[in-house]
Amino acid sequence: MASQFPQPFDSDAAASGLAEWQHRATTLDDPEATERAEALAAPGPGRELLTAIFGNSPFLSRTLLRDVAFSGRLVEQTPTELLDASFERLRGQAAAAADIDSLMSCLRQAKERTALLIAVADIGDHWPLTEIVGQLSAFAELSLKLALDHLLRDAAEAGELRLDDLAEPARGSGLSILAMGKLGAKELNYSSDIDLIVLYDQELVDYTGPATPLDCFVRLTRSLVRIMQERTGDGYVFRTDLRLRPDTGSTPPAISMAAAETYYESVGQNWERAALIKARPVAGDIAAGQGFLDRIAPFIWRKHLDFAAIQDIHSIKRQIHSHRGHRRIAVAGHNIKVGRGGIREIEFFAQTQQLIAGGRDRSLRVADTCGALRALAANGSLAAPVAEEMIAAYEFLRRLEHRMQMVADEQTQELPADPAGLDRLATFLGYADRATFDAELLSHLRQVESHYAKLFEHSPELGDVGNLVFTGTEDDPDTIATLRELGFREPATVVALVRGWHHGSYRATRSVRARELLTELMPALLKALANTANPDTAMIKFDEFLGRLPTGVQLFSLFYARPGLLDLVAEIMGSAPRLAERLSRNPTLLDGVIDGDPVESWPGRSALAQEMASLLAVARDFEDVLDIARRWGQNRMFQVGVEMLRNSIDASSAGNVLSDLAELLIAALMTRVTEEFETRHGAVPGGGFAVLGLGKLGAREMTPESDLDLMFCYGCPDESTGSDGAKPLSPIEYYSRLSKRLINALTALTGEGRLYEVDMRLRPSGAKGPIAVHIEGFARYQRETAWTWEHMALIRGRVICGPPDIAAAITEIIGDTIRTPRQSATLMAEVVAMRQRIEREHGTDNPWSVKHVRGGIVDLDFICQALILEHAAARPEIITGNTVSGFRRLANAGCLAHEKADELMAATELLHNVQSFLRLSLRQAAPAEELPEGLKAALAVAVGAADFNELSRRLLSAQDDVQRHFESLVASRAAAPPESPPEVRRQA
Repeated sequence: MASQFPQPFDSDAAASGLAEWQHRATTLDDPEATERAEALAAPGPGRELLTAIFGNSPFLSRTLLRDVAFSGRLVEQTPTELLDASFERLRGQAAAAADIDSLMSCLRQAKERTALLIAVADIGDHWPLTEIVGQLSAFAELSLKLALDHLLRDAAEAGELRLDDLAEPARGSGLSILAMGKLGAKELNYSSDIDLIVLYDQELVDYTGPATPLDCFVRLTRSLVRIMQERTGDGYVFRTDLRLRPDTGSTPPAISMAAAETYYESVGQNWERAALIKARPVAGDIAAGQGFLDRIAPFIWRKHLDFAAIQDIHSIKRQIHSHRGHRRIAVAGHNIKVGRGGIREIEFFAQTQQLIAGGRDRSLRVADTCGALRALAANGSLAAPVAEEMIAAYEFLRRLEHRMQMVADEQTQELPADPAGLDRLATFLGYADRATFDAELLSHLRQVESHYAKLFEHSPELGDVGNLVFTGTEDDPDTIATLRELGFREPATVVALVRGWHHGSYRATRSVRARELLTELMPALLKALANTANPDTAMIKFDEFLGRLPTGVQLFSLFYARPGLLDLVAEIMGSAPRLAERLSRNPTLLDGVIDGDPVESWPGRSALAQEMASLLAVARDFEDVLDIARRWGQNRMFQVGVEMLRNSIDASSAGNVLSDLAELLIAALMTRVTEEFETRHGAVPGGGFAVLGLGKLGAREMTPESDLDLMFCYGCPDESTGSDGAKPLSPIEYYSRLSKRLINALTALTGEGRLYEVDMRLRPSGAKGPIAVHIEGFARYQRETAWTWEHMALIRGRVICGPPDIAAAITEIIGDTIRTPRQSATLMAEVVAMRQRIEREHGTDNPWSVKHVRGGIVDLDFICQALILEHAAARPEIITGNTVSGFRRLANAGCLAHEKADELMAATELLHNVQSFLRLSLRQAAPAEELPEGLKAALAVAVGAADFNELSRRLLSAQDDVQRHFESLVASRAAAPPESPPEVRRQA
């Protein structure tokens, strides 16, 4: 043993370890073992080895001391001789193992001996890197073979499998273990995971059990993973990762070769092609595994790559450092695997060039990294000096990686962040001082970074975003950092979603072209989502949207050609989740935004009606009518919502447009419903039917999320007995059924979704009353039975559609009801009582719950409606359902001071704008501290405030004004509280 070993960093630990070694040597039962152990500790190379280990590696120190008798053999045998003997001993122990626990024990003990011997060979510089990683890989292969053989024999003895030869159970079994990554390339590191794909060939498997081959091999695979990675008192063998298998999120641990071939042929990705470069069968049926790799070779090694595929490969490279040069390489804390200039860059440097040229040049089909670099140099793809520098860097970084992992047997590639940790590492590597180590490390890292950058220096930039790597199964630390810097609070979720897209988890991303486009778009997409009010919500909503797309190529191409459209979709996803839900349910809504005109340039109401009529004219049947109406209505409503989001129109203008759309849809469907209904039941001679709109529809204050408050009235001659169709109905039954048909036409969920929700609670007697009421009953109810709050709601009532005579009669009834003279104190007391009742049921202190908070929209509506009821008998011109218009008319009629009216109108406009924007974003109001910062900023812009703080001040001030005016105009003028209404129905 004449090697030069590193000095101990911790001399006290070295001395203590040496003393413990010498003590344990004297306690051995075998005198020869004692003699060997003492000889190893004598001054000379043996002691240098011991102090190098005791002074630098707590893990190896424990390993040495656990088996002094075995370790002492190093005094007379080389690591190679001892390792060969250890492997042979393991084969014998595994063959004799009576059960899995015995097998697990002998594997773990062999792993400890192997780790020690390879570490000694590495530390003493006995072996080149290829031998070190090769022996680590050889032990992993042997462990997998012995474990799998044991499990196959157990399955055969249990009657599940028929095997050709129990002495060689894997041969011809049809079950094969593919090694991926470093094990596949025979480059395993000192504390590496092993990446496996478990496959079975159903044509070869002779399954004789009661279930299926899949059940058998899934159970067997889980047992194999347990044997390899479960920690026991003897430690573990290898952490085992099965996530490189096809479609890992939805496939079992073991899959059939046929299913895997189908996956790779249909949705396999370029990063999977890169991963499969290193694949090889290492256990099980080797011939079957090699046959599988031969069959998918055309997928891995394409002879002809189109431009898009090459772009995709280049985009994988460019994503890694799309902002190259923006971060300097430092030693402390640097990740030598995935950081700049690290091992992964060297691997990608080789693999991407192999993917592009390997289909035509078989000499490039090399699994190990250094072999691939030499092959690229040999065929002229790479300058020989570059290859030599990359190989030198690779070997340096891999040895450094091994030393880092030997310290505590941890799978780490991150350099210590503290000077002491770096000093320890430099010493363990044999450097006399830190400065020399730092200089050599930085030299290699910078050379790798420089060569890597030149690979894509002529490729178009993906954008100044940051590190973005979504290939493989591990989360890239720099990608996580980039996403967090962009503004995502849950970057791991973002990585998982994007990885799923690349796996073809949705129809939109199953084609190769779609995934290639998506790769190119990824930086711009993530930046656009990050710039929204709530990036994490935007990401989830975009995922939902993507999941419902029938195909992705067309849309992704459109995003690529029109970046502004991508920004718009991102804004919808992040700032208006409720609009995003609509878009996710019906992606075709985007067509209206792409091709449609701005709302302000829409044709007038009559032209819109004609447009809809022309669309309905080609309907084949009533179901087609419903679908056409939904497509037209949803497209138009979605356009309005988008323009509200972009602040192109305010709440008042949007309310008018949305109300027009609702009225047109109701009228058109009423016509078609009536025609359909009359084919079975005929018509009521002399009868007529009208639809009343109340609430926000009646006031023309609708939002994109509003439902419809409706009431149905009919009239017919007193002598009418029923309809004149094949199946006649009495008038009340006829119009009740007709009402239900119309409600269903508006609310039914078809393949195109639904138009509206309908609320009928404002009809006479509420839920207890008939769904359709005769106009005489309607008049009588309003005259004799209705509560004051129902008259307040009726102020907003107006006829949406119906025969002119019925509409005129209803309008007259509404006018007469509102113009009824009232005693002011009693009226105000009833309004106050109703407000108190609503406060008990819906009261809140949250100022952003702008409807129900004191000083909110309910108070504004109640002030306006109370004053209209008070003065309408004398000044009928004040009657209007719109709150802003009501305050203006009250002021012009002298019923309200102009100063107060101005304050109330301003408050109404502010609160409606806030409510409309929040309803695009939230299902229910949230306090300010729970609102995302982005939403706060967007909300401030929407209402013309400088920032959210200014908006908060304006909102609170307006609510104080409204509350003060409610007190002076209503509450202070109220008489003693009257009896409360027995039922509180919806107050729109």
